[in-house]
Amino acid sequence: MQNAPTSQPIIFTSLLIGLIAVSFSAIFIEWSNAPAAIIGMYRLWMSVILFLPLAWKKRREFRQLSGKDILLLLLSGCFLGLHFLFWIQSLKETSVASSLIIISLEPMFVLIGAVLCFHERVKLRPVLCMAIAILGCALVASADFGQGGHHFYGDFLSFIGTMAVSVYMLAGQRVRKTVSGTTYNVLVFFIAGFVLFIFNVATRTSLVAYNGRNWLLFALLAVVSTVLGHGLFNWLLNSVSATTVAMTILGEPIGAIILAYFLLGQPIDVIQALGGGICLVSVFWFLRLKQSNDTNHKHYPPGEETQPA
Repeated sequence: MQNAPTSQPIIFTSLLIGLIAVSFSAIFIEWSNAPAAIIGMYRLWMSVILFLPLAWKKRREFRQLSGKDILLLLLSGCFLGLHFLFWIQSLKETSVASSLIIISLEPMFVLIGAVLCFHERVKLRPVLCMAIAILGCALVASADFGQGGHHFYGDFLSFIGTMAVSVYMLAGQRVRKTVSGTTYNVLVFFIAGFVLFIFNVATRTSLVAYNGRNWLLFALLAVVSTVLGHGLFNWLLNSVSATTVAMTILGEPIGAIILAYFLLGQPIDVIQALGGGICLVSVFWFLRLKQSNDTNHKHYPPGEETQPA
């Protein structure tokens, strides 16, 4: 029996709530004074705990994983952990605007990886979109030169974090053909958190010496940004296309920049605004072209696709 279609007002409201939830991610991170690897580790592991009731229903699938599935899950989890390590640290070094505008390049890095690894064909216009978006990000980075070297270092960390999350997505694209979204999320989030745990132990970072405010922020990142934000997007995949969800998530930098202006007092200068606008419009155009040209798109079973956290 198929699920009843979701009404348009509910879809729109859910997309808006999900967008606001993920936009708060950068704000929660900025409010925390804990190290980046600690923030990422607890966000991921708390999310695993919240997903466990759903994972229990699919416990048989854990025992049916093939060796190839396990290797891809390990690869995906390791690079998700690296993504959180670099991206969260970038927010400590540069502005929310710069960090999130750069990470919006992820769909384009995924396309480059798909061409190199999976030999997917690409047309000229998507390549033009990528070139323009990179130009926009270069403008954003150039605006940070006058704000001290640590700002540019933060931009670089965000760029590395974007490359890492792109590998995570590419590995996930392969393993998700045989592994359900719930199982994928639980295992990959746990592996990513374990990577950060190893980093924290290796660097002798305290695992528990944090005040109540930080623990609350860890929980908010898990509940609001991961489960309510991306979890809601996953639920909406029953009713809307993955591209629609991707375009909605593209609004995260804009939402976070607005929140950072009011809650963190982070201003946006003219060059940043120009570069950010060029980048976001180019990525939006890229996703529209991908939607119209990808005639061989394969759909997963309803409710089983997953988005990055």
